Amino acid sequence: MNEFSDIESNKRLPRTVLEDEVKGETERILDLCQKYRKVSKMISEIGLQKSDNLEDFRHIIPSKIDEKLVRMFKELVHSVQSEYDTYVKNTTIEQSHTDLKNLRGYISMPLHLLEVVLWLCHFYERHEDDIRHGECKQQISKLVNKEALLGQIFNFGFHYSKYYLHEGDKLVKAILKGFVEIVRAEVPVPQPLGFHARPSTYLSLIARHHEGDLIMLIDDEKFNAKSVMSLLQAGGLLADKGYHNVTLEGSRQAINDAKLLAQNNYCEEGEFPRQLSYLRPDQS
Repeated sequence: MNEFSDIESNKRLPRTVLEDEVKGETERILDLCQKYRKVSKMISEIGLQKSDNLEDFRHIIPSKIDEKLVRMFKELVHSVQSEYDTYVKNTTIEQSHTDLKNLRGYISMPLHLLEVVLWLCHFYERHEDDIRHGECKQQISKLVNKEALLGQIFNFGFHYSKYYLHEGDKLVKAILKGFVEIVRAEVPVPQPLGFHARPSTYLSLIARHHEGDLIMLIDDEKFNAKSVMSLLQAGGLLADKGYHNVTLEGSRQAINDAKLLAQNNYCEEGEFPRQLSYLRPDQS
């Protein structure tokens, strides 16, 4: 046994090790919820509504929706489901939050519905005679009712995909409220011009990207960071008072991004850290 006497035994794990694990789970859940909300918003912004007049749908494929776009939507939802199954499913945190368990269904339903839309769009684009001309077009036109096909794509598959994502988004909002932690941090004022239009816009985008409010505190006054005009007003007050630092209050995720923005002097040169890539103009 003496031959092992010089081997140093492992140190005791820190008492906060489980807390760190929970923090990791929380971050995963918040990130997952943000991704869900993003794809829900993207599909909603297409603006398609259910219609009994199937003629309304004739020119939507491929001008507004095509197989490539639907595939992207499906992959985004699939990514959310994969992340849920990897990091959330059957965990203690899932068992203790009913809304989380319910969310899984609101991920799965639109995923499978989008798979239906994908294959029907594929068929329509490849084989319907209004888009693609080939030797079999006449035969397919005789076998497939084009209006019925469009009805299944838009009034069934796409409509209910959007519906379940919309309902799931309500659930996600409730989940986010339960997991958001409000903190404060002091950050430097942008140099050399203070909170003019560009840094105010970037900070506003961070505020709108995250759940909850992000507030700028100057003495006893509060300014809503989601509003560029409010931040410009705050910038004028900071300049008048000669302050070089300012306090922000909001979710930990928003504060972390705001601190990173400040560390990079509010990306005045147009260079963004990877974590803030969503601030780039081409990402809006």
